[in-house]
Amino acid sequence: MLHDSTLPNSPLTLASIVATVGPASSDAATIGRLIQAGVSVFRLNFSHGDFATHAAVLATIRQKAGELGLPIGVLGDLPGPKIRLGDLPEPIDLQAGQSVILDAGATAIGGVQRETDGTLVLPCGYQRIGQDVQPGHRVLINDGAVRLLAVEHVVRDGRQALLCSVTASGGGVISSRKGINLPDSDLSVEPMQERDWQAVTFAVEHGLDFLALSFVRTADEVIRLKEYLAKVCVPGGGPGAAGDRATTPIPVIAKIEKPQAVKNLQAITAAADGIMVARGDLGVEMDIADVPIVQRKIIAMADEWGKPCIVATQMLESMITASLPTRAEATDVAGAVLAGADAVMLSAETAVGKHPVLVVETMRRIIAKAEAAVDETRVSPSPPKAVISTGYRTAALAHGAWYVARDVGAKLVVCWSQAGGTARYLSQTGFGIPVIAYSSSRPHLRGMALLKGVRPLCCEVPETSGGAGGGANGGLSVEAWMVKVDQDIVGRGWAKVGETIILLYGSPLGVAKTGTVIAVRTIGDSTKK
Repeated sequence: MLHDSTLPNSPLTLASIVATVGPASSDAATIGRLIQAGVSVFRLNFSHGDFATHAAVLATIRQKAGELGLPIGVLGDLPGPKIRLGDLPEPIDLQAGQSVILDAGATAIGGVQRETDGTLVLPCGYQRIGQDVQPGHRVLINDGAVRLLAVEHVVRDGRQALLCSVTASGGGVISSRKGINLPDSDLSVEPMQERDWQAVTFAVEHGLDFLALSFVRTADEVIRLKEYLAKVCVPGGGPGAAGDRATTPIPVIAKIEKPQAVKNLQAITAAADGIMVARGDLGVEMDIADVPIVQRKIIAMADEWGKPCIVATQMLESMITASLPTRAEATDVAGAVLAGADAVMLSAETAVGKHPVLVVETMRRIIAKAEAAVDETRVSPSPPKAVISTGYRTAALAHGAWYVARDVGAKLVVCWSQAGGTARYLSQTGFGIPVIAYSSSRPHLRGMALLKGVRPLCCEVPETSGGAGGGANGGLSVEAWMVKVDQDIVGRGWAKVGETIILLYGSPLGVAKTGTVIAVRTIGDSTKK
């Protein structure tokens, strides 16, 4: 009989959950509970904290994931060129119609500066504020809560600064280091600043699984980072402080949060390894009424290219303090899932919120309900055009396996996917049922964590394995792997003895470019004599 021990479990949903780690969620016990609640990927926000703290959190994630036997991905989110006000001695209440000068060379040491006519002078961290922002352009402070309009360029102490006027409905309080958005301006700022490159080095040395590139405007920015990663992520680089150094290029997730990125969406999606709908800055730089439409457009574009898409920002915002989300927030999460998002992300909700585990459990329940409402068998799958054009046989097999799974009413699809290719094609085909993907490569398993519907599991095998009699060097046979599959999915509560699953694997296991077998299996068959 199958063993009856209960394995560490994590709920099966098709859409993945990305959770940001912060002060409320960085201890080992909470991270373990978050994994069991359904987190597939943890986000390290490099805009906050130091690298020593991030290294310690990463080590904890790897440790707890190992204990639970669930490969969990880690995404490093690069800060990007965030433009901010300088330091102010105290908050300032700007009034409608008030004139303000933004000056990169100004300081507020000893008090806020004023011109002889009383015009307020605010320090700004962007050196070219007086060159790149043209009269008539919008200047938005504190996520758009305070809105200015550029009036003209002025010269102060030999520097070019920017005179602005507070709009009729744009007054409000500003304070030190608040962010500035310039949605109408073509900025000459480099997309990668010194802090970004330091974070990339950390990601390579510690073997992070994904990197999110902030404030993307063009595909070239994505391509340059990917080219750099291809050079530095090479075998033999040595271990990092909290895990193995990346030996294959870290996938790059392009964050769509600027109007220029929406304009160049197709090229960016083609260049990136995944896409994030970063609704925070996107909602500031665009008309808020456009954001839902743009979100659907981004999800559809990612699906067309077969790239994972994450929807982020304020998904369950009220749960930072409350124990229940608003009805609108629940609808928002469900809507993203129904539109085809591969993952939904929590930010402050898990980083600093009062109920980090509860919010993940709540999000998982919403996802499950939304997915249950979709009749996945009503239409045939339509693999992305970019996948069809490759001509890869694995893509065709994944497409065919969908029909087999539908016709036999399969509970799960189980595959051996050593480097993640088979799992990726199965995910792109859109099975509508979970895919359990095995590999002996932990980095590749963690890289599957963003694939929709895929739950990776580690299984150690040698480089070659044989048939039913066992593999070379005493390795795992295909028959022994099938027994392990039964034990894993029953022990974790993912399926029951007697239910049907679909198997995709090559023989020998774990060897690339072998013939792929599609098999229909009844769970528990290996125990019947």
